[in-house]
Amino acid sequence: MKFTGFSRPALTPLALAALVSAAYAQTAAPALPDPASTTVQAMGWMQGFAPPPDKLITFDNPVGNTFPRIRWTFSHIRELVPTTNVWRGPGAPSPLQAAPVNLDQVRFKVMGTGEELSFAQSLERNYTDGIVVLHRGKIVYEKYFGALEPQRPHLAMSVTKSFVGTLAALLAHEGSIKPEAPVTAYLPEMKNTAYGDATVREVMDMTVGVKYSENYADPKAEIWDYARAGGMMPQGKDYAGPRSFYEFLQTLQKEGEHDQAFAYKTVNAELLAWIVRRASGKSLAQLLSERIWSRIGAEQDAYLMVDRIGTESGGGGLNTTLRDLARFGEMMRNGGRAADGQQVLPKAVVDDIRHGGNPAKFAKAGYATLPGWSYRNMWWVSNNANGAYSARGIHGQAIYIDPRAEMVVARYASHPLAANGANDPISLPMYQALADALIKQ
Repeated sequence: MKFTGFSRPALTPLALAALVSAAYAQTAAPALPDPASTTVQAMGWMQGFAPPPDKLITFDNPVGNTFPRIRWTFSHIRELVPTTNVWRGPGAPSPLQAAPVNLDQVRFKVMGTGEELSFAQSLERNYTDGIVVLHRGKIVYEKYFGALEPQRPHLAMSVTKSFVGTLAALLAHEGSIKPEAPVTAYLPEMKNTAYGDATVREVMDMTVGVKYSENYADPKAEIWDYARAGGMMPQGKDYAGPRSFYEFLQTLQKEGEHDQAFAYKTVNAELLAWIVRRASGKSLAQLLSERIWSRIGAEQDAYLMVDRIGTESGGGGLNTTLRDLARFGEMMRNGGRAADGQQVLPKAVVDDIRHGGNPAKFAKAGYATLPGWSYRNMWWVSNNANGAYSARGIHGQAIYIDPRAEMVVARYASHPLAANGANDPISLPMYQALADALIKQ
């Protein structure tokens, strides 16, 4: 899921990104825009008081959230759409000590082509907005580009899903949620929908058979109804459809059978966020603050995009600073323990995520860059020799955790192509090369 803000599918960034991504999947990789000449500074987006009309980026502009404008937008979401705060709590931030390691010349080969790149070269090639690499809890590498700064939140996209999945796994561990229970035990409103005979576990692991398309090239795909309902694009004066996430979820119908195959669909995360709210009796922002964000020593408040009735987007609405994203990843690497020694999550919750889901069900989704992977509690699990697992969002948002290398990589980006298949050929071998280098430290 990503932020959109526009009324005609043919003009939206979602549609444009998907069209290019589809071409990428079907043919050789297309020539991409030059990273250096498409930075915020080079393009002049939103510069001046007031910015020139041709440099404005606004919610209602049909091209306002297309590349290269997204290189500004992703670091300024709060200026465009309604949001709600995720409080960092009253305590002092946990220190992140710097222990710089020269990683710029770490080299690796691009998946599929064999081209050799350095780590420094890969950052520009993947349109990185910022990256933090932790090794044993210390910052060994940190750089920012374009509109992103250390104190500025960036849109996490579908990395949000992993936060929702972690909260659900926590509530399951405590008994507030029973994964084997039917969805209707928590949401009787969903009785006559695709989720009427689904279990919570099937939602958590995205094995629900639900008619919902994220094919952005199709103007009739359900993604457009979802985006309009959630206020992510203008509804228009004659709009008569759902006006909130809750209303939209109740329109979804079944397609296929449950628990047969992994099928990545944002609506599962939105439904899980609803279950989490109902089971806890708290909003997503409040629960995230109380159970995680206020306990990891975050430097800054986070925030979540909301629909017209204030319901947070659990599918892709979280915005955080990069260092705080890394703090969350480090807590997960340490089995749920924060830098100050506080046990934020039970180790069993983290272990359940790390052990992954069913690789056979995952394989049916056909991810060419992720052979042998699986999906558990809305985390992507590599099942590789290092036990790496990841939170992933389109356009290059990521937390990559490598337990064996004692490494966490937090990255925000604004890649022109939405699908991770466009950046994985560089990103995945790059992560492995960093891990190999840090193991030797």
